Amino acid sequence: MNNHDIEKPGAIPDAIIVMGVSGSGKSSVARRLAERAGHDFIEGDDLHPASNVEKMSRGIPLQDEDRWPWLALIGAEIARHRREGVVITCSALKKAYRDRLREAAGGPLAFVFLDGSEALLSARMGHRTGHFMPVSLLRSQLATLERPDGEPGVVVVDIDQSLEAIVEAALAGLATAFD
Repeated sequence: MNNHDIEKPGAIPDAIIVMGVSGSGKSSVARRLAERAGHDFIEGDDLHPASNVEKMSRGIPLQDEDRWPWLALIGAEIARHRREGVVITCSALKKAYRDRLREAAGGPLAFVFLDGSEALLSARMGHRTGHFMPVSLLRSQLATLERPDGEPGVVVVDIDQSLEAIVEAALAGLATAFD
């Protein structure tokens, strides 16, 4: 089966955003999902302008005007890599952000929303090292989050399970997201 042809039932989409708030496991899930699908992996956080990273490092939440240029870069990367297949991380917290990414993607776009409780997310953030996002911004992200339930091409996966179980659930959902 050609992984890049979503016209066939059961095929994996050629452009996937793994989304959710900080601490949901976007990077780990996206990296493993890309390996399993044979797609390129892109860490969306690496595309943030230095000014965004500095703000978040200081515990200052990003505003829409901070996010628009970052979302444009993510959309451009999706369009550039979709021929090979791409899985990219992006919080994509608001519907307006997801709609902008859909417009920029150059074709169908699937989302895997990593969903978990505030307690679980906080615990995960507290255990990681070397990341610019402090635990103090989790509440801000949760307040900003507009859940993508019911949006087309979105797979919701509960993160209160092993990495492999999360990836399996994402793959199963993606295989039917465009049927």
